[in-house]
Amino acid sequence: MRSLPPHPGLRLSGSAAAAATAAVALAAAGLLASAAPATAGAAPAPAASVAADDGSPDRSFTIKDPRITESSGLAASRAHPGIYWTHNDSDDGPYVYAVDSRTGKTVATISLRGIGEPRDVEGISVGSDGNVYVGDIGDNLGGSWDHVWIYRFPEPEQLKDATVRATQFTVQYADGPRNAEALMVHPTTGRVYIASKVEGGGGLYEGPATLTSSGTNVFRRIGEVPWVTDGAFSPDGKELVLRSYFSARAYVWKDGRLGADHAVRAPFQGQAESVTYTADGKALMFGSEGKESGVVRVDLDKDSGGNSPSGNGSSSSGGSGGSGGGPQGNATLGAVVLAGVAALVFGVKRLRRKD
Repeated sequence: MRSLPPHPGLRLSGSAAAAATAAVALAAAGLLASAAPATAGAAPAPAASVAADDGSPDRSFTIKDPRITESSGLAASRAHPGIYWTHNDSDDGPYVYAVDSRTGKTVATISLRGIGEPRDVEGISVGSDGNVYVGDIGDNLGGSWDHVWIYRFPEPEQLKDATVRATQFTVQYADGPRNAEALMVHPTTGRVYIASKVEGGGGLYEGPATLTSSGTNVFRRIGEVPWVTDGAFSPDGKELVLRSYFSARAYVWKDGRLGADHAVRAPFQGQAESVTYTADGKALMFGSEGKESGVVRVDLDKDSGGNSPSGNGSSSSGGSGGSGGGPQGNATLGAVVLAGVAALVFGVKRLRRKD
């Protein structure tokens, strides 16, 4: 087990409160806001060994597992249609959950061994190598940890509760410690990327061509991005989508670098945390935190060639959006401000609770 550094305590001073108020104004202008994640703890419980098939996969759904209260990352399975991998935020333990989008039920709980104690797990992605990558990359203390971790384990052939040996990779940023919540693995090159989360804009960091478990993996800044809570590559690797609490953008991806970008239709969610493409690349799935949180499907624009996520904002029929299935389409400025205020209040409460 690894010990955490001393917590200095989080106080909302007058300047911090003013900055928070300014963040709401920025959110109304389409920028991003954030709230510090809380903690959750639960031991694994038995799960069904097979996924129930009572309808079409990749629909909007509600995560029904009471253990999953802070779903901070989302990744579509490559091996099991309609299955989405997710995990809690901090203090849950080394657990990853497979959720069936047809029912919202957890069909497998994977316990990771061979790693230390996770600190702040924020992102997840499935690589073309058949492995699931888990990003223990959060740092809500303002970049106080000089290194973070990535865990990798083979995606199981069968969906059942299991304990698997994972490989642990130590990560450092070339320009110093920072907070991050988005971990993306490119579907053709297998290269790992991390997007940092900084007020006013973060950076996109590229890992080495091949990760090593015997040394430190240095991630280097290759581009500028907004405040990001999650991201995902399209299945063909030609676009990268990054989301925030209030918006999402897609970037053309060419020769390993960011290209032209455009807005993505995204739902309003109480604690907007995650995004992934469906395995067929026809839609985006937007997830949120909270008990019985919702995952909302947004279809991509079919007239744009299939990979331009300027979708119509509609959820797939037959699904249950749950608490995260907020209104789709264009939002008025007032709605954005209200969402910003709600996120700000929520963040303040969580900061005080952590203190």
